[in-house]
Amino acid sequence: MKYKTEQENFWAGEFGTKYIQRNKSAQLMASNLSFFSKSLAKAGEISQVIEFGSNIGMNLRALNLLYPEQKQYAVEINADAAKELESFLGKDNVFNESILGFNTGVKATLSLIKGVLIHINPDSLDDVYSILYSSSKKYILMCEYYNPSPVQIDYRGNSDKLFKRDFAGEFMDKFKDVALIDYGFVYKRDPAFPQDDISWFLMEKTK
Repeated sequence: MKYKTEQENFWAGEFGTKYIQRNKSAQLMASNLSFFSKSLAKAGEISQVIEFGSNIGMNLRALNLLYPEQKQYAVEINADAAKELESFLGKDNVFNESILGFNTGVKATLSLIKGVLIHINPDSLDDVYSILYSSSKKYILMCEYYNPSPVQIDYRGNSDKLFKRDFAGEFMDKFKDVALIDYGFVYKRDPAFPQDDISWFLMEKTK
């Protein structure tokens, strides 16, 4: 299947499949548990979550341990990763498609994106922001590389596949009824629970 952007084709194909093996470890699960317990500490009950770009669901698996009764949905472009997601979420809760153009009417308490906006074609970000907003009943959690101004850097020898900018700032500028309620940073050299230099922003709809 061909997509609108080269970035979508990149993650839907062989590179995205190989990423699955780099995304499995007990250490990552431990780090994710620490990460979400901090980044969602100021949120109330989160009975549903929809994650965009879930890969094999390491974030959702951690959230399931923190919120055992939580209903979970995943949007994942890579077919191999989506099959693994279906094994624990069920087929009806996994959408094997691109974020761009996603429109199923699913809304959850929390709309989550982690390490994905950095790989989206910058020309498509406005559409993704709208999808994140419309899929959320209350909270939006963005966890990405931060830079005050937009920059592009090489990603594992590939150009135009990784971008840094102030995603959350742009999101709040676009949607005036969204307020920042917490934010933080996790360093890749954290001695106990490292993440990949991720800045996170928890936002809440005020209307």
